[in-house]
This record gives sequence, C-alpha cells and structure tokens, in this order.
Amino acid sequence: MRLLLINPNISDEVTTLIRAEAKRSAAADTEVTVLTAPFGVAYIETRMEAIVGAYASLQLAAEHGPQHDAVVVAAFGDPGLAGIRELLPVPVLGLTESALASACLLGHRFSIVAISQRIRAWYREVVQANGLEGRLASIRALDRPLAAIGSVQEEHGERLVELCERAVAEDGADVIVLAGAPLAGLARSLRGRLPVPVVDGVSSAVCHAQSLVSLQPGHARRGSFAPPPAKPHRGLPDAIGRLLAAARP
Repeated sequence: MRLLLINPNISDEVTTLIRAEAKRSAAADTEVTVLTAPFGVAYIETRMEAIVGAYASLQLAAEHGPQHDAVVVAAFGDPGLAGIRELLPVPVLGLTESALASACLLGHRFSIVAISQRIRAWYREVVQANGLEGRLASIRALDRPLAAIGSVQEEHGERLVELCERAVAEDGADVIVLAGAPLAGLARSLRGRLPVPVVDGVSSAVCHAQSLVSLQPGHARRGSFAPPPAKPHRGLPDAIGRLLAAARP
C-alpha cells in the first residue's frame, strides 16, 4: 500500500513531523511519501491562506496522487480536500475529518486544541462543514507568538497540556483533538497524562486511509464527488489538465 501525504505549507520542519508520525502509525508494509508545498505560507491560519494551500495541494495531488493508493491533505482544516477528492480515483482524506471521525468513535463531545487564536474561526467553520458543530465542546488555542512553527511542541508543550485539561474540566470534552500538523505526534506522548482520549490528525488519517484502501469501496462516477465535467481550460499545470482529460466521460 502506498500513501501520499501532502503538507500544504512550505515548512520542511513540519513535513518532518508529519513523516515521523505517519511512519509510526503506518503498517509495516505501507510505503509513506510526504511532500511539501512548492509555494505558500509557513502555516495556515486564515481562509485566504487556506485557498493558497488548497491550490498547492491540488497541484501535488495531480502530479503524484495517481501513483498512490490514497492521498492525505496533511493540514488541519483540510484545504482543497473536496476538490481533490473529485479529481482523483483513490481515497482522499484530510487531517480534520479523520481526527473528528476518530473523536466521534471515542466520545460524544470533543474539544480542539490549536496553535493560534486567529485559526479558531476557520476551524469552527470546518467543523460546521463536517456537520459536527453540535458535538464540539470548545476550541482552545495558544495565545502566545510562535518563534518557529517546527518547535511548537517543545516551546509550548506544557501550555498545550493546560489547554487540554481546561477543555475537559471546564468545557466538558470527552475527547481532545490536537489540531494541526505542527502538533503531529504530541497525542502519542500525552497518553496517560490526560483523563480523556487524545487523537492526532496525522495518525488518524493514516489509519483511516489504510482502512479505506483495504475496504476497496470504489470511487464516485456519479453524485457530487463525480469527476469534474469536460470544459475548456487555460493555464492549468499539465498534471491537472491530464487528470481533467482522463476524467471525462
């Protein structure tokens, strides 16, 4: 089984975190490839940045996705997920939907712990888009500047634990979701420290991707995730153009 994880941000340090957690979570015979966006921002906090990350993800998915059995958009917020899912004939997953799916199997109400205050509005909208706003207990986030996106866990680890504990004690969370690729692997180190289950987007996405590939459910040829219809286009990367042509009925 070959899994492709795409970091929609330009941070190689975050890609290293994603790769390490993905390999820890993958089966022994699963081959994991992790790619970094060729353009964009260091990490996504806003809707505009999510648009940029979505296009970068689409470009990498078109170039490399067809050679893999499943593709993961490895940023919380899942930028570009729905569009990439229309284009590729393999399972396409995101960190948010995967982590939320895991959380819903472990408890009724979940809280999301994130790395910045600005990111909270967009995350809430993503939860709403997944139809799970009624199960969201809270979104708590760091309120301190980030010196380096690749070292958030080391610099703010205890503060993140405190936010998790407050989400349980004050917000009634049954499950904690650690949001964002910069926190990849943190849930693994927190096991036993918190009184409720903790889930991670990268490990959830890898495990769910492996399950979907094994289930062999087929891909959409009709419905809202059917391939895009044929129409003229201009200026698109060659890989995207080839997939659009191949998807035509």
